[in-house]
Formats: sequence, structure tokens, C-alpha cells
Amino acid sequence: MKNKLIIVFTFTFIVNTFAQTPDSAKTPKNWTKGGITGLNFTQSSFTNWAAGGENALSFTAATGFFANYKKGNWTWDNNIDLAYGLLKSGEDKFRKNEDKIDFTSKLGRYAFYNHWYYTALVNFKSQFDAGYNLPDDSTIVSHFLAPGYVLGSIGLDYKSTNNSLNIFISPVTSRTTIVNNQRLADNGAYGVQAAKYDTLPSGVYGIVQHGEMIRNEFGGYMKLTFKKDIFKNVNYSTKLELFSNYLDRPENIDVLWENILNLKVNKFLTASISTNMIYDHDIPVPVRYQENGVTLTRTGPRLQFKQVLAIGFVYNFGNPKK
Repeated sequence: MKNKLIIVFTFTFIVNTFAQTPDSAKTPKNWTKGGITGLNFTQSSFTNWAAGGENALSFTAATGFFANYKKGNWTWDNNIDLAYGLLKSGEDKFRKNEDKIDFTSKLGRYAFYNHWYYTALVNFKSQFDAGYNLPDDSTIVSHFLAPGYVLGSIGLDYKSTNNSLNIFISPVTSRTTIVNNQRLADNGAYGVQAAKYDTLPSGVYGIVQHGEMIRNEFGGYMKLTFKKDIFKNVNYSTKLELFSNYLDRPENIDVLWENILNLKVNKFLTASISTNMIYDHDIPVPVRYQENGVTLTRTGPRLQFKQVLAIGFVYNFGNPKK
């Protein structure tokens, strides 16, 4: 719990640092800055409730901000999305229900026609906190830099006039997967090379070579982002990322697809529905099932899906529509 509180305070500091920039502060010439931050709460309590129920408490903090530069034929776009949430159900201890670090920086130079740029892109993804294998909540399956993804890419970038649509296409992309946990690396988590086992000189069967903590891939990459007010006070945004590894089964395309529908109630109150879909053929996903009264676990590549409905407070600073 101590580590989770440290994460919460750190996250809050980051949010406040960027959100409390005075409106009167003059933005440097050629720069456009802004963002949005929000805090969502959910609470339920039961006392002598005949139908049954379990007390629950959860909250999620999220922020996204950008700093974009444009001068002549050159553009430099920087964006970071952070999110962290905790859930407590009944007598169970707090566990995370949201955890994201996603940073992107793009340097572009006008190429040809309108809206197309030669662009170099760098992206980093990871999470703040440890994740556990539920329901026993004892086996760590992830934490900071386990996994971590570093992507470098060179290609063409399309930007619409109002910047609502952005398409980046690259045939030259390097992606590095980091698993900074030896136990997870030994298990071959997130696609890294697993440990090798054999009989040791002592006669005991064990690890003769530990799993690798780094996996490098080379392939093609595409990223599409779109954001638009579809009705009054209703905004829809989507982000789709595709990656094909030329060096290993290029037909198995990795997919990351995020969708968010924001409904603005008033200046500070909002509701949102979000979905997140992931498919990565190199990530084995465990699924428990019953067979003859025995609980078994089978692993394999599967579509991962997450859906979140949230109501909470939101604060805009700068121009979050950029």
C-alpha cells in the first residue's frame, strides 16, 4: 500500500504542476501547449442489505498534455498520457484497475502536397505499478519496465487542417520490448526469449541459461489518431496502432486500438466510456477453466479487451483540442 500511495502523490504532483500554469502566462512564439486532467470516483456501501452486496471503492486519475512546435517547414509534436487507478472491494486490499504511461515525440519536415511530412517518431509505453495474477493476487505479472516498449520509426505523417486526423505510416520501425524482471523474463513473458532448463552438475533439473530481458523487432508500423466533436458536448477520439515484425511471422500483426467517448455535463463534470483492445501474438494470455471438477490453466495469444465507464471531475488547461 505504501508504494501505491507514493505513486498517487507523484501522479497528483505531475497533474498539478501542469494544470496550474497561469492562464496569463505567455506561450512562447511557435509553441502550442495544453491538456486535460480528470479524477473519477466510484463508491458503494451496503448495510443489512437483504439482496447482498459488497462494499467497494475506486478512483482513477488521468491526464494528457501536449507541447507542439511549428516554424516554417518544421514541426515538433510532443504528447504524454498518464493514468492510474485503485480499486478496493470488500475486505480485499487495494489493487490497481488502471495504469498507463504513453509518451510520443514526432519531428517532421514538410514533404509534398498539403499536410504530408517526412517524420521521425519515438514512442515509450509502460506502467507505474506492479500488477498481480488474480484471483490469488500474489504472483506479479507486470510492473514498471516489465513490460516497457520503446519504438523508433521513420516515415510519412499526414495532418489534417484542423489536426483532427493524423496518420503516420512507416516501413522502417524498430521496437524494443523490455522485461526488467528476471522471473518474468525466465517465463518468456511479453515475447522475450524464455529461460533454458536442463540437468545441472549437481543432478538437479534447473535453469542453465536465464531468459533474456530485451527483445528487438524490426518491421512496419502505422498509427492513426482521430478526434472530433460529434454532437454538442460529445467528443469521440480513437487511436489505432499496427505493427508487423518482418523478422518473425510478419502476417501476425500486433494491434492496439483505443476508443473514448466523452460527454460533457458542465465545465467541470464529465462522463466517459472507453474501450481498449490489444492483440499481440507473442503475449500468452492465461485462461482458467474447469475440467472434471479441476481448475486448469491454458495460455495462448488472445484478444485482450478492457471497457471503463467513468463519471468525474475534469479540468482543461491550454487548448486540449490541439
